[in-house]
Formats: sequence, structure tokens, C-alpha cells
Amino acid sequence: MSDHIIPHFQNSDGHRTIEIGVKEFMCVGANPPFDHPHVFIDMGAEAEAVCPYCSTHYRYNNKLDATTTVPAGCAYVSDTATPA
Repeated sequence: MSDHIIPHFQNSDGHRTIEIGVKEFMCVGANPPFDHPHVFIDMGAEAEAVCPYCSTHYRYNNKLDATTTVPAGCAYVSDTATPA
């Protein structure tokens, strides 16, 4: 079982580049129902990655936490309730 949650990011506003504070994440494209398959991206030693589905350019910024993005509002939070 994983000891951490993989953050998800979306690009409903069509930003060219999104800065994020993690190197392992999921890209969902636009918000559902216009999302693409949720793809896992691992930047590894690099500081940038491009989503193979929507071509969003992600750039690592070590000053950001796992849910903060530049521009703001690109972290994806599911509206599905989590079981207790």
C-alpha cells in the first residue's frame, strides 16, 4: 500500500505551463466530464514534463507544496466522498 497520495492536476483553463511542487503526479486534463485518461507522470531527475494526452507543460518549483500551483487553481480535487 502506498504511504502517500499522488496529487492530481487539471488544466481546464488551457494554461501553457503549470508550476507544481511535486515530481510525481497525475494529469487529468480538463475537469470531468472533459478529462482525459488520468496519466501518471514522473519527472525523475528532470524539472519539467509534458502530458502525452493534453500537452500541458508541467514545471517543478521546489517552493510550492503538493497542492499549490502557479497559476493558482490547477490542483484537481475529486468531488467523490471518501468512505470513513
